[in-house]
Amino acid sequence: MKTFEFSVIASGLDPSADNFEARFYDNGCDDALVSFQKGHIIIDFAREAETIALAISSAVEEVVLAGAHVDRVEPDPLVSLSDIAARSDMTRASMTQYSKGQRGKDFPAPVARVTSESPLWEWAVVARWLFANRRLSKDIAIEAEVVRQANVALQRNEVHIEPMLSKCAAEYEAAI
Repeated sequence: MKTFEFSVIASGLDPSADNFEARFYDNGCDDALVSFQKGHIIIDFAREAETIALAISSAVEEVVLAGAHVDRVEPDPLVSLSDIAARSDMTRASMTQYSKGQRGKDFPAPVARVTSESPLWEWAVVARWLFANRRLSKDIAIEAEVVRQANVALQRNEVHIEPMLSKCAAEYEAAI
């Protein structure tokens, strides 16, 4: 088994209730730290599982059992060049060169704040590119895609996402 670290961002429960944290613990989130920050419930997991798909899907189901609404899974799917550098253990300067085409070709285009001084990229797309260019491990690229797919499913209000995530991980691994 491997330990996967991720956060579930949720809403819908009163953090001042006496049993707030106990609700999560009693419903299986005993491997997580529960907090309330900036109007959101943050459940930080360090979950042992065979795969990232199993870890995320079981966590989502347990947070729902606790009575919360799951908004998304993080690490954040949108990243700056500084975030990319940190996640890939590279320098910010290297990432700037990649993004400008000075150190490789076909670096993914930003998806948000495109015209600003601080554009954002979709982490799963960048992770795949970094893996293809031998700058990131296959496992990290797969994890990025599974988180992306989990968030897509959550936007459709799906809760039982394990079969879809496991299939996604297998297909993605075969494709890269």
